[in-house]
Amino acid sequence: MTQAAAAQHTANRNRTTDYQGFTLRVSDYSKRLLSLDFSADTISRFVDAMAEYPVQALEYKSFLRFRAGQILDDLCGNQLQPLLIETLADRATGALLINPQGLERVEQAEEMVKLTTAVAHLFGRSNLDAMSGQYYARFVVQNVDNSDSYLRQPHRVMELHNDGTYVEQDTDYVMMLKIDEQNMDGGNSLLLHLDDWEHLERFNTDPMAHRVMRWAAPPSKNTRKDVFHPVFDVDNLGRPIMSYIDQFVQPKDFAEGTWLADLSDALEGSTHKLSIPVPVGSFLLMNNHCWLHGRDKFTPHDGLRRELMRQRGYFTHAKVLRNPGQ
Repeated sequence: MTQAAAAQHTANRNRTTDYQGFTLRVSDYSKRLLSLDFSADTISRFVDAMAEYPVQALEYKSFLRFRAGQILDDLCGNQLQPLLIETLADRATGALLINPQGLERVEQAEEMVKLTTAVAHLFGRSNLDAMSGQYYARFVVQNVDNSDSYLRQPHRVMELHNDGTYVEQDTDYVMMLKIDEQNMDGGNSLLLHLDDWEHLERFNTDPMAHRVMRWAAPPSKNTRKDVFHPVFDVDNLGRPIMSYIDQFVQPKDFAEGTWLADLSDALEGSTHKLSIPVPVGSFLLMNNHCWLHGRDKFTPHDGLRRELMRQRGYFTHAKVLRNPGQ
């Protein structure tokens, strides 16, 4: 890259576009990950407008989740919804780190849930999360844990994966919000865009890539029905997409087992894996078909505590990164 090209690249990276109620720029971590900041005034007005709708109301009346989205989009001059749809449907990006100014304390957890609900329902709808029995799940990671998956185990890496591999619903997006963090060192979010993975062609063109495999979840996920699908599929334009998690795939024989082990090694060893700190109150939103995500390990501490919220579901506006035949 020439000096002039490098300077232009830096200028483009640092450019911030102002919208009503929020700003947008390329993140510091990748040109594919956009950073969206809601202004403190937007957040304050949204919180006030949503005061009559407690989280319980959003849980009981699913249409109110769309009302929350309408309120937020109106505060943003109706510029937010099209931007979210375009970004998530654009394979070149497909992910945002969203930072709401003024939502930074665990005491504001309900307001955080309302905001993430509003954002999600501008472009899609959240599925039932069987782990919690709601359209979202809140869970805590602590220094000691005896759970049956790596989700709550802090002292080891949670490897790269896609969400929704063991459910029958379409899982087009995943959203992860950080509600609280105490005595925390490490634990960055890990991300990898499928098109940046240096081993994509090798694995996607292997006959094993499209073999139907069995996926089963542990008891904590509250789902007992196995599902069957291949690791790789194609989107509506014939480009590869993935549905994979190492913990829940159940290889039936030696060939499947050794291929999956090689796949895991190739993902974890990628030089294009991103490590991203997410502040309290902020959340990652990504297209689940072309982004894999995970979590780095934490440094042990007796007072370690992290609380997260997850929403995941399907697109209602733009289904361009999933094969319509799925």
